[in-house]
This record gives sequence, C-alpha cells and structure tokens, in this order.
Amino acid sequence: MTTSPAGPPEAPATASTAPAVPVGEHETQEVAGLAARLRDHRLSSRLTLEVAAARVGLSPAYLSRLETGRRQPSLPVLLGLARAYGTSVSGLLGETFTEPDPVVRGGAIEPGRAGGWGYRRTGAPGRAMQALRVHVPPGVQDAVVRVHPGEEWLYVLQGRLKLTLGERVHLLEEGDSAHFDSLTPHCIAADSSSGVDLLFMHTLLQSPGGELCLGGGPAAPHH
Repeated sequence: MTTSPAGPPEAPATASTAPAVPVGEHETQEVAGLAARLRDHRLSSRLTLEVAAARVGLSPAYLSRLETGRRQPSLPVLLGLARAYGTSVSGLLGETFTEPDPVVRGGAIEPGRAGGWGYRRTGAPGRAMQALRVHVPPGVQDAVVRVHPGEEWLYVLQGRLKLTLGERVHLLEEGDSAHFDSLTPHCIAADSSSGVDLLFMHTLLQSPGGELCLGGGPAAPHH
C-alpha cells in the first residue's frame, strides 16, 4: 500500500484557470467554521501564508483558498496543517470529546472473523497510538504481507512469533519485542503449536486493520 502526498502546490488562480464551483457546493461540503479556524490557528502560530504553506507543501494561494472556504482540505492536508500549527485534526474541525476513561479492564480474548485472530482493546479509542492484546492462532495467513503508513510495536507474551520484515525473518520468544516502520513490508504469524499472544501498539490513524494488516472483513479492529 502506498500513500499519496498532501498534493502538489496549486498554481495561483487566474480568471481563466480558476475552476468554477457550482452554486451551493460549498454549503454542502464545508465543515462549519473550518476556514476561520484554519486562519485563526495559523495566526496564533505567528506564521505567514507563505511560511505555513511551505511547511505543508502547499502553495500560498491554495492555503488562502482553504482559509476563505473556497476549497476543502483533504485528510493529508489537515494532518499536515495540524502538525504545523501544533494542534490536532479534531481541533481544526472544532470537535470536542469527553476525556475517555484511562483504565481498561482485562477480559477473555475471543477469536475474531479476520482469519481467527483474536483481539482485545487495551487502550482508549481515538488516540494517535492504539494498543491491543492479540492472539494469533497457528497457521493463519502466513503469506499475508502488508505495507502501510505508521509505526508498530509488539511484545510477545506467550508462544513464539515469526515476524518477517522485508527480506529478514525474525523469531521472537516470550519477552522479546519489536518496533518497526509499517512502510517496511511485514508479516506476522505464529510459530508455535498453540499460537502466540502479543501486546500490540500502532499509530495507524484511521486505517482499518482488516484492509491493512489482516486481509479480513470489516469486523476486524484497527491494526
């Protein structure tokens, strides 16, 4: 899986090149107050249009259109602007959330529908970093190799894990851990007859695990 950049800088609009926007299109697509918040966050960060646009790989003209509501940003652009302004995408969108309970109680892990893998969430939802307790049964999806944005960290609780990173194969015993860039082609499989139990953390943002790492259906949790 490959990622696309935030988008090439857009040339300043002229009377002959600026695309026409149908009447009413902005009203149906615009997130209420987004343009004003983009401008307010930039000004609060004491950045000019030119400097802010350069940090995100946009043109000043395109950033100006975002701040006046004439264009709507994609998710990669919102992520870049949030980083540049020291805030979150939720902050730019004006969303407010109740602080989640920091304590997650333990419980049994039930096999899921994504190839028999079992999951139990061990962290609060909505965070940049997500934590799971995972059971990987033996002989499941040994050939599935995934590539996607983010970082992954895992720790072997019980059993033995076969971790393939690029061209290298690593066998991890109980107590071993691994931390790697998810853009490295990787494959996770059990190498013991009873499967393997893991603590697993990732920073995959909104990427569905069933599509990225497991190849399963929509019932799979984020991974």
